[in-house]
Amino acid sequence: MGKWILTDPVLFERVGVYLFGTSFGPSRISPPALNRNEIPRPDIILLSHAHMDHMDYPTLKFFAEKYPGRIDVITSYLTGDVIEDLPWKSLNIMDWGDELSIAGINFRALKVKHFGWRFPWEKDRSRGFFKDGRSYNAYLIAHQNKKIVFGGDTAMTDEFEILKDENIDIAIMPIGAYNPWRRSHCNPEEALQMAARMNAKYFVPIHTKTFRQGNEPVDEPIAWLRKSASKYPIKVALNEIGQTFSLQEINLGVNR
Repeated sequence: MGKWILTDPVLFERVGVYLFGTSFGPSRISPPALNRNEIPRPDIILLSHAHMDHMDYPTLKFFAEKYPGRIDVITSYLTGDVIEDLPWKSLNIMDWGDELSIAGINFRALKVKHFGWRFPWEKDRSRGFFKDGRSYNAYLIAHQNKKIVFGGDTAMTDEFEILKDENIDIAIMPIGAYNPWRRSHCNPEEALQMAARMNAKYFVPIHTKTFRQGNEPVDEPIAWLRKSASKYPIKVALNEIGQTFSLQEINLGVNR
């Protein structure tokens, strides 16, 4: 029997500030590959940071209340307060370099180049608040000799080079919202470069064609990815929402 891991799930029509039972913010430009009622019970929900398009309270509330006490959650340093009121099986906080094993799956929290505040007045590590500021993670996921990197959200960084000898099977990397936000979001070329530097075999793009968060045309990131992929020793496993990819015992579906 396999395990279901959801990464930064966002499954409602809008994402943003959650008030009075609804979210106020951008609406979806593409529907999710599976709606929230079609997704089996997640064993683990893996959250990279507290931004509203990555830690979506309505989606997390839906799963927690549908399966109370049955889902383990992993999130980054000083972000657990956002969802600690929900009935999780466990809520695990991981800082850069921390390691954790749940249900036989091993996780290591990785440093990326991003920012962490959920609201502009909050402290976060990009502003120098390393002890009392919200953080932001990528993760190395390892199970039965297979390794996946979930890149979360990041600008171009050499932090992933520490994984070059880890025999990475799949790099799940963000490719959108780089115009004009280059300081916090990589473009498709940079995402491919980071995946290649960690010697990943397959590339799965995320953070594109779901919500309009940058000024680049909606189809530009995927088109750029397809055009540039041949320059790197890596295979693009998925390039559209709704496709699936199987690597022996690993099965992936892309929702965002």
